[in-house]
Amino acid sequence: MNFFDAQDKAHRSTRWLVTVYIIATILIVLGVTLVIGVALYLVDDMQSYMSIYDYFLHHPGVFAGIVVVTVLFIVGATIFKASVLSTGGGRVARDLGGTAVAPDVSDPLRRRLRNVVEEMAIASGLPVPEIYVLESESGINAFAAGHAPGDAAIAVTRGTLELLDRNELQGVIGHEFSHILNGDMRLNIRLMGVLFGIMAIALIGRTILRGARYARGRGAAPVFVLGGGLLAIGGIGIVLARLIKAGVSRQREYLADASAVQFTRQTTGIANALKKIGGLGQHSYITAADPEEVNHMLFGSGSRMRGLYATHPPLTDRIRALEPSFEPGDYPDVNDSTRRAVEQSAAADSGLVSAMAAGAATSLPESIVDMVGDTQSEHLAYAAAIRESVPATLYDAAHSTEMAYFLAIALVLARHGTVVDKQFTMIEQQIGPERARMIRGFHSALAETGPEYRLPLLGIAFPALKRRPVPQLDYLQELVGNLIDVDGEIDLYEYCYYRILTAQVQRAIQPSLRRPVLRVSKRRVREAAVNLLRVIARYGHAEHAEQASAFEKGLAVFGNWGDAFGYDAQQSCSTAELDEALELLVALNGKGKALLLEAVTGVVTSDNHLSVAEAELIRAICASLDCPLPPILVQPDAA
Repeated sequence: MNFFDAQDKAHRSTRWLVTVYIIATILIVLGVTLVIGVALYLVDDMQSYMSIYDYFLHHPGVFAGIVVVTVLFIVGATIFKASVLSTGGGRVARDLGGTAVAPDVSDPLRRRLRNVVEEMAIASGLPVPEIYVLESESGINAFAAGHAPGDAAIAVTRGTLELLDRNELQGVIGHEFSHILNGDMRLNIRLMGVLFGIMAIALIGRTILRGARYARGRGAAPVFVLGGGLLAIGGIGIVLARLIKAGVSRQREYLADASAVQFTRQTTGIANALKKIGGLGQHSYITAADPEEVNHMLFGSGSRMRGLYATHPPLTDRIRALEPSFEPGDYPDVNDSTRRAVEQSAAADSGLVSAMAAGAATSLPESIVDMVGDTQSEHLAYAAAIRESVPATLYDAAHSTEMAYFLAIALVLARHGTVVDKQFTMIEQQIGPERARMIRGFHSALAETGPEYRLPLLGIAFPALKRRPVPQLDYLQELVGNLIDVDGEIDLYEYCYYRILTAQVQRAIQPSLRRPVLRVSKRRVREAAVNLLRVIARYGHAEHAEQASAFEKGLAVFGNWGDAFGYDAQQSCSTAELDEALELLVALNGKGKALLLEAVTGVVTSDNHLSVAEAELIRAICASLDCPLPPILVQPDAA
């Protein structure tokens, strides 16, 4: 399944989840109303001469009120849980006892984890997520949580760190990144909020039953009926919730396992991690917290549930999907010697350095669209080489809460010329000469690297950047916007980085914020797409004839309706107009985005040559459209 199909399927699953939630809520409300009605009937003197059926008929207002209160309670519980989770994936990790991995961590096991996560993020074209370790959990497990890549968190148990070697850990992290790329993570966190409202009824029933032992005489029976009835209905809700989670989760686990193999180009990593779960006495169980809410998003089953209620396929079946000859008797013995071997390998591990240097050559990709969200092993090797070769000054700054702020500003500045002089004049006026000198130092260091380092550095810096106070992040967006518009002209390369930065910052400020559904005419969407192609053609080619030719090649992808538009080199396009165009285009469905990216690729590759700068421009455009693209491996220009 490609990225766009996976995203559309995730949207359809969300709609299905809402439908099931509404049906389940209606059934539970009816059940709760019946239970409360029976309890009221038992304490009312009218029961001596009125049947329970007549009692319901004579009190319609009472039972209508019960219906309203029950609906408000379930919806309110769902909204409450959703608001708790609205701060992002890190909240889920912290609620389960997760401890954030510090940027300057010295422990070899945790440093190796950070390296693997950063490499996977660079290879996937995503910002680096927050990284947590569940220190009290000795089983082997992990999860990714969040509403979108910009607020994602990846957490692993202490057992995962201590018992898996680098290849196995890479397989597990690749599995979790697959959930991020395919939209599973967003669905999983919404599932937590929706099902909490359904399961909350059982908590009320349990509380009432605990207090029922103090009831005496005539009041005891109604209390037991109320408490027992609510607990039973809540129990049915829990069963329903488990079935929903199992239905959503199982097939996605197989797909994520297959993606992990694709990332690493070998089955042993993910397969051996699964085997070690089977050979470990603690398996993948979560013990320090109730796994009921989160077991659908875990790498391995967090509980002992089996059969119909299991959120994961049987462990042996998952392994056989990767290694068909595996038998249950082949599970390894995981013990202290395994732990010692992993610790020794981590101490000697400085990161997987690939022989593939940054910018190594491959052939021109046949389809950029097919690459979106499709991370391969060569991208992972490339990412490792990029991470290892980032200048120490920039790498350290990207991990510093203070310095990441200034590095982010340096990343969107022009490389050279009079524009950058104007930009530094503005920076000195806005934040002072001392900070301007700091940014100038980062800018000089960036000038000695290739364009392929800019997106990875922005992604690595993001976790540190979003720890800054909200007013500072708001000011950063305003300042960077003014910097790219300092001369009144658009540099598309800088503009795309500005779009990526602001989108990620806005997601950090409001993780659960959803893009509004824009209701506009088809004509306006088409004009937005054509305007984007015009700007790209103008940016990538010096001569008018070359610009027009590139534009026409991209326009041809749109088919007949593209004939209504022509190339106009004199047509201006301000930052505000480009912003409006991209806001319309980012709301396209998967099919629409795929068609747009085919057209963009046609413009950029109209001369049958793709430079590193052009490849990174395509990646920046894709990222600004929420389409994460792995590195495009092309030969650097001789110059």
